[in-house]
Amino acid sequence: MKKERRRFSKEEYLARQLKVRQSMNASNVDALIIYDPANMFWLTGYDGWSFYVHQCVVISTNGDLFWYGRGIDAKGAELTTDLKLKNILSYPDDYVMTPEKHPMEHLAGILKEKGFSNKRIGLEKDNYYFSARAAESLYSSLPDATFSDHTGLINWQRAVKSETEITYMKRAGKVIEGVYERVMQVAEPGMRKNDLVAEIYHAGVKGHQGHYGDYASFVPLIGAGEEAAACHMTWNDEPLKNNEGMFLELGAAYARYHCPCSRTLFLGTPPQQYLDIEKVINECIENAIGMFKPGNTCAQISDNFTATLKKYGYEKNNRCGYPIGCSYPPDWGERTMSLRGNDQTVLEENMTFHFMPAIWFDDWGFEMTESIRVGSNGGECLSAVPRKLLVK
Repeated sequence: MKKERRRFSKEEYLARQLKVRQSMNASNVDALIIYDPANMFWLTGYDGWSFYVHQCVVISTNGDLFWYGRGIDAKGAELTTDLKLKNILSYPDDYVMTPEKHPMEHLAGILKEKGFSNKRIGLEKDNYYFSARAAESLYSSLPDATFSDHTGLINWQRAVKSETEITYMKRAGKVIEGVYERVMQVAEPGMRKNDLVAEIYHAGVKGHQGHYGDYASFVPLIGAGEEAAACHMTWNDEPLKNNEGMFLELGAAYARYHCPCSRTLFLGTPPQQYLDIEKVINECIENAIGMFKPGNTCAQISDNFTATLKKYGYEKNNRCGYPIGCSYPPDWGERTMSLRGNDQTVLEENMTFHFMPAIWFDDWGFEMTESIRVGSNGGECLSAVPRKLLVK
């Protein structure tokens, strides 16, 4: 069988599975039902745009590991994982999007057959994909099982990246460099925002320097003029204006691994307020890069950032970064640590973060961010997009 879709060696997957089982044992969990597609991908390699229906990977401490999903997606599991066919299980299509029955009822029957009807089962309850009805179906179908919430159990195992994962993220970094090169080639007053985003998508998928672009877990976020004060705006068909600034929060992906990178673009002559905040944010980033080393905490990086802002008369009351890696829509974060003052998580080498010292005012905003690997002597940026206010 073709192996092109296998992103990692079988040995790396086995090492990941061992880590998860060790964490499960420490958490008194016999089996874990994994709904997060990024966790499914990280643990087994399964990759497909099938997360709009119910699917999961089930791993147990006694050696069981199987993929479970819609019947027509079973071939995708065969192509993207090293699982044996007996461990690729599916439910009939009449379970898809019907009020009469639920795929978790069918899974419950499988779990009973495997001897888990009265075991301790972990769930990813606080997850984009796991629904209240899915939980209720499991509870009612397995009344003798003990369920508990272990939403972040696998996410935390993903925090320290392997060398192959770092390579993939650096390749995504090359792709985002190509995206910004294209932005600077084509952006001009009068260009419709949707046309600019079309160029961003094209460059992001076409790739750069021999590395293809996977689909990113976020759509391009852009905000021009007053809309730059709202951090999660998307595009419309309005034309770009001369003498107006806009933020671009973009990210590229390679083999599901991400490298986000935000910049601010000004068409025309930027006013002093843009030049002032550019200098401050640049200092924040330079300070932070040196702090991304083992032994420092998330809180220390955040505190340094807020202190630098305060020195220049600015303030920001939300987190300034989060861990990144492999992901699926609607988010490219890993949903574990946060770079904020109350997070005492200690950094380890090869953790990866999106450091985001963006700042938004009442009627404008400025974004300049970096994806950074924690290194033994300080951080390493995963892309080389020019770190400055982009002016054209």
